[in-house]
Amino acid sequence: MSYLADFPADVPDEPELVLCEREGDIVTLTLNRAEVMNCLSFPTLKRLRKLCHELASDLSVRAVLITGAGDKAFCAGADLKERKTMPLERVPHFVKNIRRVMDDVEALPQPTIGLINGIAFGGGTELLLACDLRIAAAHAQLGLTETSLAIIPGAGGTQRLPRLIGRARAKELILTARKIDAQEAERIGLVNRIAAAGALRTTGLEVARAIAANGPVAVRAAKRAVDHGCELPIKQGLEVEAACYELVLPTKDRLEALAAFSEKRAPKFSGS
Repeated sequence: MSYLADFPADVPDEPELVLCEREGDIVTLTLNRAEVMNCLSFPTLKRLRKLCHELASDLSVRAVLITGAGDKAFCAGADLKERKTMPLERVPHFVKNIRRVMDDVEALPQPTIGLINGIAFGGGTELLLACDLRIAAAHAQLGLTETSLAIIPGAGGTQRLPRLIGRARAKELILTARKIDAQEAERIGLVNRIAAAGALRTTGLEVARAIAANGPVAVRAAKRAVDHGCELPIKQGLEVEAACYELVLPTKDRLEALAAFSEKRAPKFSGS
């Protein structure tokens, strides 16, 4: 587990900080620090990275939901109380791991869906930006608020947000540290949809199940094609797409889909 080398030896592994629940082929990760707005402490980062490491190699999981405990906060960002008392020599380790946890989430082969059950500021918004899709409760708020603390987004926010909503809009949000509601977030493309009242998890599961119903190898290949190709010039992007297409050609699932179409039945995908 190479990620463990990024943590000082005395950072504990505390399973209760990030809950991992599985329903069939869908996993839900829940940041479980509701009493402090699910903010990211050193042990929380270690737990989240461990779970991402395990999920990345478990291809029986077809979709991953990420949310926060309670209904007030998805994640309020880094644990500033912890940072305030943190020895100076530990700060670079913390910054490295908060960056890499976002990279770990983004690199998961399975599609990821962030369920925004309340406020998501700073690192909380950066964690959502690392997800493939975002679904918000109507009362959710988002924002990269770091410049108001005399720092900058340092876990991918300055790079992922412009790629998602455009450079000018991203600069405006980052430079002003402005917080936005779910409705504006949906309008500018930061959020995919807003769930009906009380239906955030239900909506997330509906989307996850729609993804999980498709060919698993094809879903992973399609995610890879978008992630690895869309920032390249079109010629190279099409080459990435072609390489990803080749991954699905020898699969049993492709033949099963053709047979199911011919026999007018729903396909039964095995992920092989």
